[in-house]
Amino acid sequence: MTENHAYEVVVVGGGAAGLSAALVLGRSRRRTLVVDAGEPRNAPSAHLQGYLSRDGMSPAEFLAVGRAEIARYGVELVRDRVVDAAAAEGGDFTVVLAGGRTVRARQLVVATGLADELPPLPGLAERFGRDVVHCPYCHGWEVRDLPTGVLATTPLSVHQALMVTQWSQDVRLFLHELSEADLTDQDLRRLATAGVTVVPGEVAELVVADDRLTGIRLMDGTVHDRAVLYAAPRAVPHNDLLVRLGAELRETPFGSYPVIDERGLTTVPGLWAAGNASGFAEQVINAASRGYRAGAAINGELLMADLDDGAR
Repeated sequence: MTENHAYEVVVVGGGAAGLSAALVLGRSRRRTLVVDAGEPRNAPSAHLQGYLSRDGMSPAEFLAVGRAEIARYGVELVRDRVVDAAAAEGGDFTVVLAGGRTVRARQLVVATGLADELPPLPGLAERFGRDVVHCPYCHGWEVRDLPTGVLATTPLSVHQALMVTQWSQDVRLFLHELSEADLTDQDLRRLATAGVTVVPGEVAELVVADDRLTGIRLMDGTVHDRAVLYAAPRAVPHNDLLVRLGAELRETPFGSYPVIDERGLTTVPGLWAAGNASGFAEQVINAASRGYRAGAAINGELLMADLDDGAR
């Protein structure tokens, strides 16, 4: 059965950015709906780090606290997925949910994040978020001083290996998909200065014993003892909704992201992007900040629009 409801704001995505925007909007007495598909990017991680006052909290607990907070201000949250959206007459948006509901919104926030596409290496996906990690700021402290490897999948992996030396003095860069010819003279100088050992050759698999990473096996059979492996996933932005609604995108080395102003407004009036839907490098604390900024800006937009309509 199709239901039609009108909201002032619909937020698509119930992660840090979406919940933060909803919190500001709820406190601003705006009728707000959050549509949450329940697929947070950081679900594989046991903890989130670097978020002042929330350092070490589990992602699941963080989201549960956020949902409870927005509920106090009358924000509705449904576990569903947006399957279609279109600009309606008068500048509003019509949003269709997989469960059959159709809702209208004066403003629409897309906070759908991105997905991490991991390198297709045997054993890697099962360890991701544990002893296979991707971000030293997220995990570096927890795996400090351990024998560490960095899996090279792009030239940017050199930068990652150099960064990792801040947390471990035993770092090996496994070239894997790179050749030694791909390294510049500057790369080689910096790697040598940082004490990073460069290991040529393709990686075959991870070696695991007693449910922990113990080594990296190359195609030639050589095994390097390692307790931690950094592997950078390929970012796949969840931008289908933005594309469907006609938002202009910009190409980056990490995927296509919407062109937005400093508040998060896209090139489509009334359509906003926050969190990793707006950019690759939004950590949880940054995503929450983006959501807050968008929520406050949206409340101001709605207020001024209503005042202008009342003056006519």
